[in-house]
Amino acid sequence: MIPGTFDYHRPTTVESAVALLMKLGEDARPLAGGHSLIPLMKTRLASPEHLVDLSAIEGLRRVEVEGNDVVIGAMTTQHSVITSTVLAELVPILRETALVIADPQIRYKGTIGGNCANGDPGNDMPALMQCLGASYQLTGADGNRLVPARDFYLGAYETALEPGEILTEIRIPVPPAGHGYGYEKLKRKVGDYATAAAAVVITMVSGTCTSASIGLTNVSETPLWAAEAAGILVGSTLDAATVDAAVAAAEAITNPASDMRGPSEYRTKMAGVMLRRALERARTRAIA
Repeated sequence: MIPGTFDYHRPTTVESAVALLMKLGEDARPLAGGHSLIPLMKTRLASPEHLVDLSAIEGLRRVEVEGNDVVIGAMTTQHSVITSTVLAELVPILRETALVIADPQIRYKGTIGGNCANGDPGNDMPALMQCLGASYQLTGADGNRLVPARDFYLGAYETALEPGEILTEIRIPVPPAGHGYGYEKLKRKVGDYATAAAAVVITMVSGTCTSASIGLTNVSETPLWAAEAAGILVGSTLDAATVDAAVAAAEAITNPASDMRGPSEYRTKMAGVMLRRALERARTRAIA
């Protein structure tokens, strides 16, 4: 299908983009890579009268280290995430996750900020950001504010963004050296959203798990941070009984819809399977 008519705006600063969004109100949508918004427009599930393209704004494409955080500009593409030597060294799970998003053509245009900001529970980065303890810098008419990814998602396509605000950067605490990580995703075909997926980051000391974090993708109306499941792992040797208990706790917080990817019961169980696989991969990578 063909989208409805709209006016196109291409601001060159964050301030002018925010001013446009404030002025145009609910009739306007920001445009990053467009791979979430444009399909909705083609099916007329979204019909904005104005598109505010963020691609000409300087400074929104960057990967830098600031203190103990990695800072990623919102317009950084998934391809740039994959090829960044900084991220490969400090937060390698980002590359692992970006590689299973859609296909190469989409990754060249799709942005990490767009993936995080639009509130689609099927996107891969939101649950990973919750797992990593990331925060989002939101820029609006009153300046910047920092919102934890774990507090950002309120419902399907519903987020903490206020009218006129734009997600401008992502701040990720650098995980400890030697941490283990894994992102496992089940999908029907290349380029598809996850049937279920799991992100895991752990640290091990002398064979004992000293910290753990778990994120789950596309098994609820929001991404899920499985805090209770992660807490079960801490202090254990990741023995079979403990892993079973953590998987059960993670499955218990899921509430996936029955859809073309399978009935809800199946998708819940696949979340558990993906968690087991991600945890095993993280264990093999962790330096005790």
